[in-house]
Amino acid sequence: MVSREHKKATLHEKLQLLRSITNSHAKNDSSIILDASKYIEELKHKVQILNQDIASGQSSSYQNSWPLVTVESVEKGIRVNLYSERSCPGLLVFVLKVFEELSLNVLEARVSCTGSFHLEALGDEIDENGESIDAQMVKHAISNAIENWTQNNHHQG
Repeated sequence: MVSREHKKATLHEKLQLLRSITNSHAKNDSSIILDASKYIEELKHKVQILNQDIASGQSSSYQNSWPLVTVESVEKGIRVNLYSERSCPGLLVFVLKVFEELSLNVLEARVSCTGSFHLEALGDEIDENGESIDAQMVKHAISNAIENWTQNNHHQG
């Protein structure tokens, strides 16, 4: 018979695995599960966008040109990397608007817009009101900004 302590340890181990998979920084079990739920919704949204692109006949070269976003918590704050193989006129404005809306204080930034688009930024994890800024929230907001920028460019072109 499996002991209660063994079951509890196994559950804790699985929750920690879930926490790492979803990039959660939550400490308690319910917050880890809530973060996982948000992560699943984000993945569903990405699948929906990809399915719409497939249905509308968009080519794979279009998919490869979609800007790649990584956002992670690091010792000094939140690191944002945004890269696209192609030039992305106007995208920087959309991303900077996100930083402003989230009150993300940018400590360092490098941007290159020659031939391709590359943004590296390091932001403070604490906003001007003393609130902690979540890396997943930043990534989601930047992904939405990219989607808005894409729609804006599509309507103009």
